[in-house]
Amino acid sequence: MALFQRAKSVSTMRNTEPVYTSSTGYIDELVEHYKTRLLTEVNLEQITSLNTAEKRIKIERHINQFMAEEKVVIPRQDKETLLTKLIDESVGFGPLESLLNDDTITEILVNGPHEVFVEKNGQLKKTNVRFKDEAHIRHIVDRVVAPLGRRIDESSPMVDARLPDGSRVNAVIPPISLEGTIVSIRKFRKRPFEMKELVGNDTLTDAMSVFLQSLIKSKHNVLISGGTGSGKTTLLNALAKSIPIGERIITIEDSAELRLERENVVGLEARPPNVEGRGEITIRQLVKNALRMRPDRIIVGEVRGAEAFDMLQAMNTGHEGSLTTVHANSPVDAINRLEGMVVMAGMELPTHIIRQYIVGALDYIVQVQRLTDGTRRIIHIAEVNKVDEDKIEVKDIFSFKRTGLDSKGKVQGYFTATGAIPKCLRDLEVYGIHLDMEMFTPKGEFVDELSNSITL
Repeated sequence: MALFQRAKSVSTMRNTEPVYTSSTGYIDELVEHYKTRLLTEVNLEQITSLNTAEKRIKIERHINQFMAEEKVVIPRQDKETLLTKLIDESVGFGPLESLLNDDTITEILVNGPHEVFVEKNGQLKKTNVRFKDEAHIRHIVDRVVAPLGRRIDESSPMVDARLPDGSRVNAVIPPISLEGTIVSIRKFRKRPFEMKELVGNDTLTDAMSVFLQSLIKSKHNVLISGGTGSGKTTLLNALAKSIPIGERIITIEDSAELRLERENVVGLEARPPNVEGRGEITIRQLVKNALRMRPDRIIVGEVRGAEAFDMLQAMNTGHEGSLTTVHANSPVDAINRLEGMVVMAGMELPTHIIRQYIVGALDYIVQVQRLTDGTRRIIHIAEVNKVDEDKIEVKDIFSFKRTGLDSKGKVQGYFTATGAIPKCLRDLEVYGIHLDMEMFTPKGEFVDELSNSITL
């Protein structure tokens, strides 16, 4: 049997006697050596476009050729490790690859080369994943953004991008970041949630699910409101599945996340300016264009600026059953934010006209929230009503009542109807939807209708 020995230098491998090793450190040296050869001698862009199995076959062929040229021999187990690391480093995402392949992880947060956190079940946990140094992280970030025509450097130190699976990536580098390169990845679930799964996760109740799906089927306009990571897009995707088959849907997103597995869905995605500052396509432009595409429904992933005015106009001019989301902490805050966005559109309209637009466009606001224990709940399903010319009533139909925390810090509480009877019941009947009135009976402490109504 040949003795296992470590080569004195990777750079002197060519035309030497065979080398046998089982050293992890030596494998890392081989990875760096062959990664350099792959980068300089192989067209990695072509390999990147292949599926996982084909990538491995291509990389393995090149590595076998390199090892034959250099007369390098290593045990099969070490060779498998070498190939996996090379694929991750040359055409993958380095140390992040294993985290990206873990379906239980929803977010990956890199705070410099030596600190990586992940979110599982709504809770952040530190991992053992490390990068070698700052240059290592930058290499991985460049791999993400380069194929998309984006760049990140001192003149443009922030970038948003999307991985091939749809996961969203944000990266920030010095001098903006004081901790080195910061990377945040919101992962894309391979199979979107369905409403029954959200009920099973205690995000809402069966009655709330039936009511929301009835609103979608009967073409009511719904705004989903919530903070970052509260589950707005997840709920939007699940609700959109209630849209009757045969309707034409136009989706408009800043970064494509929605997955409506059905026919006649047209997806539009905004585009940032290129390196010369040209070619930007905004959400507002896409909303205007969508109106020319004969939509039955328009779904805007998130309104955050002047496009809110165009969205409200669309809802007011016959495009019923539209869906969108907004960053806000309550239904009232959502309406106030929409008012501000209309002002941002440059429309010099008085407040009462803006509010007429809003109340004429919106039927219901669904407030989602990530609670302190990491769970996500629908805490309000609120109806939007016109009181008079410049006043809007926001009335809860369902809500989540918190009662405290248990010994493990888990939020305690219950979902309940408020006792308010929604105005949409007659509209639902037109669509052949008949709801059991029992679902609107409150439980727990009695809450009268007026106490759940806010006028602004």
